[in-house]
Amino acid sequence: MNRRRFTRRGFLLSLSLSSFAFVAACSNTQASNVSGNSGGKKVIRIAIGTQDQVINTATGGSVIREEKLLEKYLPKTGKYENVEYKIEWSSYTSGPPITNKMLANQLDIGMMGDFPLTINMTTFQQKGGGVNTLYIGTLGYSATGAGNAVMVPKDSPVKTLADLKGKQVSVPFGSAAHGMVLKALKGAGIDPEKDVKLISQAPEVGGTSLRTNQIDAHANFVPFGELFPFRGFARKIFDGAELGVPTFHGVVVRSDFAKQYPEVVVAYMKAMLEANKLFREQPEAISAKVEQWAGVEKEVVYMFLGPSGLQRLNPTIRKPNLDALNNSVTTLKQLGRLDANIKTEDVTKFVDDSYLKQAMQEMGMNYEQAATEADNFTIAGEDAETKQPIQDAKLAAQLWLKDEDKVRNYASIQNMMTALKKIQAEGKQAVSAIFVHDRTNGWKLFAENSFFVRNNDGISAFLTEKDAQAFAQTNGAQVVGFKGLQEFSAQASQPSLAAR
Repeated sequence: MNRRRFTRRGFLLSLSLSSFAFVAACSNTQASNVSGNSGGKKVIRIAIGTQDQVINTATGGSVIREEKLLEKYLPKTGKYENVEYKIEWSSYTSGPPITNKMLANQLDIGMMGDFPLTINMTTFQQKGGGVNTLYIGTLGYSATGAGNAVMVPKDSPVKTLADLKGKQVSVPFGSAAHGMVLKALKGAGIDPEKDVKLISQAPEVGGTSLRTNQIDAHANFVPFGELFPFRGFARKIFDGAELGVPTFHGVVVRSDFAKQYPEVVVAYMKAMLEANKLFREQPEAISAKVEQWAGVEKEVVYMFLGPSGLQRLNPTIRKPNLDALNNSVTTLKQLGRLDANIKTEDVTKFVDDSYLKQAMQEMGMNYEQAATEADNFTIAGEDAETKQPIQDAKLAAQLWLKDEDKVRNYASIQNMMTALKKIQAEGKQAVSAIFVHDRTNGWKLFAENSFFVRNNDGISAFLTEKDAQAFAQTNGAQVVGFKGLQEFSAQASQPSLAAR
């Protein structure tokens, strides 16, 4: 099985490949996936392109690959009785190289975000020689756009989008983050074409630029909006969730491959469904494995894909996904990345969830029930401090200690702070991550990057200082950061406790 690890050299190579025209690739679109071997068996190639670092693709990529889930479900009877499968995996840092490879018939299945997926499907319609790509299932998604974010260097004086006027902002052009930052800047009264200098930088380059203060701000998609602040060199000033525009990563397949081997596509969807199930049953363990496979810290993986995570592992194709495609078409046309004559229907007509539905039927699953189950994957159980039932996931808090395999859940921030005081007073266990949730919307937050209001109802967390201030004014309270919350909790006689 072939794998391609994420390296700087690999990134630069894939970036250069994405700049080539599609013309040369088109001559290979009808190449066969079938070959023979010395034993007389028919060999079917299954070539899959993933984005390992973009952890939204984990249940379509690294989890299936490393846990051998596709091998488990591939058909072995009937016309597949004398078949040998050659599974080829390759990982890329963005969607365009995957589209190039799919167009050249070097990849059969790919996964990417809504903006690159839109370009993928429309490119095939124009240059696929009669072959199209089908959007067959959803990986991680957010109905509000959580996951896309704008960041600044940690010590930057910039606090809001309005402060970026006259400054340089980088973003991967053509990505969902690109559309997000354009809309966000306009909402803040900034003209993206006149008031800021927008440049294109991929995640790896943008991270380096933030770390070395070469840019004023960087906008990106999952997981970088949380990963860079978690690593300590960036600070988030805007979250895509504030726009309320849906975003997702999805799976596309070449139509000729799907027509020739529909049972193989169904097998892939079964593997994805089991990968989703593994995340629901073992979120901490799978997050730790994804860290090993993708190089993204387990705390960040868990933040996105664990219970009450920023992204939901809902495999179905529903209205938020179609809305995201519509937004992609509109924005990409405005950016000049799509032909002005392209309509949303040119993309949505190639949405095909029949393979997913067939997989669910064969696994005894119900489509609507699966969607509900995925969206209801929230924090539950009992409080680790009081042992009382957790009744409202939006008010819950969590501690992940470095020497523990499981996250500790608490019904309230107050209970978590009480437990944290005890743990740190003992000095025996280090805290790996502290999670809280936006009181209004339930978005998962790192505590040290959040804003808090303490009143008679207890402690509430908020994503933005603006929302915290509004809540505080209504309740006659004050807004504090996590350090201030700790100092209050520790009492005047106690030394200030650090979160990490």
